Amino acid sequence: MIFASLTFLYLFLPANLLFYFLSRRQLYRNVLLTGFSLFFYAWGEPVWVTLLIFSSALDYLNGLIIERHRGRWQAKFALILSLAVNLGLLGLFKYSAFLYENLNALFGLSLTVPTFALPIGISFYTFQTISYTVDVYRDQVKVQHSFLRFLMFVSLYPQLVAGPIVRYQDVAAEIDSRTVSARDLSEGMGRFCVGLFKKVFVANIAGELSGPFLSGFDQLSVAGAWFGAVLYTLQIYYDFSGYSDMAIGLGRLFGFHYPENFNYPYISRTATEFWRRWHMTLGSFFRDYLYIPLGGRRRHPWRNLFLVWFATGFWHGASWNFVLWGLYYGALIALERLFLGRLLERLPRVVSHLYLLLAVVVGWVLFYFTDFDQLREFCSILFGFAGHPLWDVGLELVLLNHIFWLAAAVACCMPLLPALKRWYYGRFGTGSALVWQTAASLVCLALSTALLAGQGYNPFLYYRF
Repeated sequence: MIFASLTFLYLFLPANLLFYFLSRRQLYRNVLLTGFSLFFYAWGEPVWVTLLIFSSALDYLNGLIIERHRGRWQAKFALILSLAVNLGLLGLFKYSAFLYENLNALFGLSLTVPTFALPIGISFYTFQTISYTVDVYRDQVKVQHSFLRFLMFVSLYPQLVAGPIVRYQDVAAEIDSRTVSARDLSEGMGRFCVGLFKKVFVANIAGELSGPFLSGFDQLSVAGAWFGAVLYTLQIYYDFSGYSDMAIGLGRLFGFHYPENFNYPYISRTATEFWRRWHMTLGSFFRDYLYIPLGGRRRHPWRNLFLVWFATGFWHGASWNFVLWGLYYGALIALERLFLGRLLERLPRVVSHLYLLLAVVVGWVLFYFTDFDQLREFCSILFGFAGHPLWDVGLELVLLNHIFWLAAAVACCMPLLPALKRWYYGRFGTGSALVWQTAASLVCLALSTALLAGQGYNPFLYYRF
């Protein structure tokens, strides 16, 4: 089940909200949320919900062992067990086929390649449970003694399958006790509807339009290649940030305040700044649980930098293009640390901003093509080395038919909505804000519903990571 579906919008979510708010006791609400979350996951993964429950039970017990035997070998053993089993399961399901394929290619073997189906969201909930056991071991959070509450933390459907990566410390107090105000309901529904609109109105359309430009290169022009890359740049931002908006909004409806995951990354001026604004919960996870423990900038900073970016790329998928994409950003950030960052600071903002946009678009090309032959062919067209024409009539027709949509999509990559809110509050105060926010949410919901009813193309890109 996905958020941008009529089944979720008009059956699952209303039923969940109705039963949740009819229940008065916190225990019943926790049971309902856990039950609905497991049902949500089992809708698409009826078998692998057992893996989710197993991972939760394992790290619930590891947390108790660490707390009971703090400072002794049993606590260290529980931490190592958590890391080994969780990363082992992630490796088994996500990377075993990749390993066998590369062994066969490298050594001329004929090993049977495993054909495991990838459990949805395993990359996200694995990191959540690992962060819990590590934080309990570091004595940064109190252990959770209720398995129901811990299972609810891991399985909560708003952020279960595609993030943001919510650490236990982010929501520990709200797991034990939370309230939902009228403002929570209004702002939560508003955030959800904005995310839904971003997904349906921009990401889906960008994905449909980009398809012909990112496949079948025989008739592709140079401008068409750039247009396809820009469309994919828009699609992946609106798809993932829209999902994060919906997740944060849904969490707010139930009293949870999830961390922000995007902060208008395309307005950045450097790759370093871009990654402070893009998928912020993933970046902070690798910083706190890999980069700093390795030594950060104090010991072997360049080794640590490239290990983190190798891991960042590899986390996204079992393919060498993701590793290349991660190392590409590692190289850009290394250059910015050495000299490029200081140079960009002295240049006009428009120049540094264009540098970042060019770097990001090229980066998404590396990210998109898992086949290196296709990647090489597309890049040769992109940079004018393949002898293809600069322009084509098909591109001109697409641009003419979608120019206003494209202008709106590009404009909304900038922080216009927060600026509009500040202007409104400054001029009219906050008294009528909830009314207007609710009205805007209903409009977004109605438009999104109309588009969903007529669209056949409706993937969530980050479900496969």
